Amino acid sequence: MTDHACGRPGCTGTIELGYCTVCGLAPTPGAALKLAAAAPVSGAEAPSSSTLSGRSSAGSGRGSLGAGLVEIPPIQPSDPASAVLANPEVPERMRFCGSCGQPVGRDSAGRVGRIEGFCKNCGSKFSFQPKLKPGELVARQYEVLGCLAHGGLGWIYLAKDRNVSDRWVVLKGLLNSGDADAQAAAVAERRFLAEVEHPSIVRIYNFVQHPQSHTGDPTGYIVMEYVGGQSIRQIVLERRAVGQSLPVTHALAYAIEILPALGYLHKLGLLYCDFKPDNLIQVEEQLKLIDMGGVRRIDDGDSPIYGTVGYQAPEIATVGPSPSSDLYTVGRALAVLTFDFSGYTTTYQHSLPDQAAVPILAENDSFYRLLRRATHPEPRRRFASAADMADQLTGVLREVLSASGQPPRPAFSSRFTPELKAIGTGGQGMPDPAETVAGLPAPLVESTDPAAGYLATLSTLEPAQQVESLQAAISAQAGQDGGIAGGNAAHLALARARLAVVDPAGAARVLQQLIGRGQADWRVTWYQAIVATLSGQLPDAQSAFEAVYDELPGELAPKLALGLAAEATGDLNSAAKFFGVVWATDRSYVSAAFGLARVRLVVGDRSSAVDVLASVPDTSTHYVAAQTAAVRARLSASDPDTLSVGDLADASTRLERLHLDPATRHALTTEVLEAGLEVVQAGTQIGGMGILGCELTESGLRLGLERSYRALARLSHTAHERYALVDRANKVRPRTLV
Repeated sequence: MTDHACGRPGCTGTIELGYCTVCGLAPTPGAALKLAAAAPVSGAEAPSSSTLSGRSSAGSGRGSLGAGLVEIPPIQPSDPASAVLANPEVPERMRFCGSCGQPVGRDSAGRVGRIEGFCKNCGSKFSFQPKLKPGELVARQYEVLGCLAHGGLGWIYLAKDRNVSDRWVVLKGLLNSGDADAQAAAVAERRFLAEVEHPSIVRIYNFVQHPQSHTGDPTGYIVMEYVGGQSIRQIVLERRAVGQSLPVTHALAYAIEILPALGYLHKLGLLYCDFKPDNLIQVEEQLKLIDMGGVRRIDDGDSPIYGTVGYQAPEIATVGPSPSSDLYTVGRALAVLTFDFSGYTTTYQHSLPDQAAVPILAENDSFYRLLRRATHPEPRRRFASAADMADQLTGVLREVLSASGQPPRPAFSSRFTPELKAIGTGGQGMPDPAETVAGLPAPLVESTDPAAGYLATLSTLEPAQQVESLQAAISAQAGQDGGIAGGNAAHLALARARLAVVDPAGAARVLQQLIGRGQADWRVTWYQAIVATLSGQLPDAQSAFEAVYDELPGELAPKLALGLAAEATGDLNSAAKFFGVVWATDRSYVSAAFGLARVRLVVGDRSSAVDVLASVPDTSTHYVAAQTAAVRARLSASDPDTLSVGDLADASTRLERLHLDPATRHALTTEVLEAGLEVVQAGTQIGGMGILGCELTESGLRLGLERSYRALARLSHTAHERYALVDRANKVRPRTLV
């Protein structure tokens, strides 16, 4: 193989797979690339029993950090040699026994603590002395430059691979033991890590044994790719030094970026075990998981378990690690990154502080619920997978960004349909339960459910026909393995069809059957909330919608439902909060805009109500309805004295811009002119203005109203309506002498 020199001024790296192994950048266009002769293939690259990987380092490279939603400043890679510690020492306060966890090597009676010795508690040997010295050649291949950091298994070293173009590598101890057989077993057991290949996981090159210089005892080392960026812990510490925490948006973007790497490990049957900000490196716009020393197989019940207090899940000591406990560590890391989490290793070792006591949690309810689910004490209550967690994190990130005043961040949900009908757009006040149930989004059918294909064939049937077909199909295949009755989609579809024919009791019985079979999930809870809504049991509906929100904090559908439920119970503050979050995030939820406008009108904030309705985009099928509602909202004051000339002018301008059918235009014109007449009759000084082609005088407005009533009379469909409108026209016209 041949490597190409980077060619950038001052960079000593080589171009491998398109990027420099040191600076992480693509080669400079037109630069003269010096061909370097390849070193003899041996060691990690040799096709022998010691070969663990034939791959070369792709360097740090660039990534897509930020999920396409938030811009995170890139971290430029540093000179690896500059990261070597000049005086590698472990502070006494950080010296603990590797066996029992008790403090060791501390000062006593004025004497400096020992860096080597035996634990007084359990008798185990400890040493904080670096085992490798600068210049030492490990396994006749890796030249040590010095120490980078100290971890749970001892010092971590920077070295150069003399067999592969002097590339930078990291050496990390595998097992703190002087037993040669134990060291050999540790090396053999960890070889599976060489097969791990993911752009967000540090690459493993080799596993070697090397005798300690002062005892001759063998020590096993894992040889890893050097990632020359900055750890997330360092980034946070720099911000904390100036009184800041990491922005929630950045922390969420970091987690979204790295969760696919954890999901990749889980699919391979592996667990990371020790996720924390220290083990996450940013270089350029890319993240990498480092420190693979704690990785173990899911079915491994014997190997030591590595973790960090404050991040580790509570069940580790009793049932051991799992994919769920890995996701728990991600939730804990998010908490540590985003606020001053004092006591996270003691008082709050397995809990979160009160939401009201932490401003960032009080301001971001969805983020708090996300943390609460990710770190739930019961593993079954946490996220089901890394992909599931990343999906909800992305939803929360969109919400947080939108709430900060940025443009809406809409996205298709993988859990819910869009709202089936816009709710409350008819201008008749608060929607009734039937309208709410008919318009709310519906849970999507899982593609893996055995009934998914069958349900697609029922879409053209009326609800009553769906009930008949579903009931027959479920009864016919009850108890059959693999039949449509085996999953829960057919039962949920039957429950929804019964709701559509206004049979909430029948729907409740179907849902109870699923619960009795142990198949209850958030979809069942959602339909329980729908049943309660249609039955007028609003507290039960709110409780069920809250449970869905807890499980799916990144989804907008539960928030819309909670807004409607809060409005129905008179909790206008909560209704405004939920409607506001939904509308700020996704302008396709028109129900949220109308709901927020209704709430603001009830509390007397006409201007805000008008602004919300005016923000419905002109691409929406409900744009005209929203603008019509905005005209009415501008005139909706209960006391004419509170209406101003500006309100009349604004309503008039909005109406003139609308493309309406003649009947609607004349009806809305009469509303504006009637409001103007009330203002004039109340004694408001106008000053020569006009609205809708009428002078703002009593005579001018009466003439305008007369014309509108007569126009409506000509468009009426019944004689009764026509006579009534003519009577109103005659009554309102100004008095004359003839």
